[in-house]
Amino acid sequence: MPHRTSSLLLASTLATALWCIAPPGHAATNIDNLGAANQPEFRLFSEDLGSALSDKALIPTAPLGLTGFDVGIEATDTEITNTSAWDVVTGNSGKTSLVLPKIHVYKGLPLGFDVGAFYSQVPNSNIKLWGAELRYALLSGGVTEPAVGIEANYTKLQGVNQLDFHTTGLDLSVSKGFTLLTPYIGIGEVWVNSNPIGISSLQTERFSLNKYFIGADLNFAILNMAVEADRTGNDTTYGLKLGWRF
Repeated sequence: MPHRTSSLLLASTLATALWCIAPPGHAATNIDNLGAANQPEFRLFSEDLGSALSDKALIPTAPLGLTGFDVGIEATDTEITNTSAWDVVTGNSGKTSLVLPKIHVYKGLPLGFDVGAFYSQVPNSNIKLWGAELRYALLSGGVTEPAVGIEANYTKLQGVNQLDFHTTGLDLSVSKGFTLLTPYIGIGEVWVNSNPIGISSLQTERFSLNKYFIGADLNFAILNMAVEADRTGNDTTYGLKLGWRF
């Protein structure tokens, strides 16, 4: 009975926290009007989309180990810089942010490697997104030394017929555990490929964005929580993940 009560409490906490970040009524209109954009507007829109849809790990650097898992639900909220371009492409006047609810899973592998994957489907929108990560710990970390690691990642947009869009990224991060709290910080680069489909007036945009991020992970007996702030290109993203880490 105590285990069942704890599980119900955790589920309630997860649902409440996610609702606070991405409530069901949050508008996220369809990307379905690319033909109305000129090339500069399409470029600015693609920069914002690259920042919002690129990988956000929300996990400290130290490897999980062979039997380790990190499973959670999360939401990221990206503040849109080029709102006028989004007005043209989506027809949603005054849109200022894009919220992505996600299911995220990491699994520890031998030799300091971790593998991860996530899936997102934005309510009231044609935006669907999946991604994958491969992480390697250069230093596993310990009582006196930090963990240092690199991550390669990939994300792919689905559901938008007018756009073939994906990102690839490479991150370097450092974390140091202190009992329940593990802060982390990192830098990276994101490469964006934004290809309009069936729109002769627009050309493919390929470019890279600088990335900086900082976060913290709190691990309790039942609940694991990670918070992160990310600056990719000109856009800032705030993220929260809740789940299990063992």
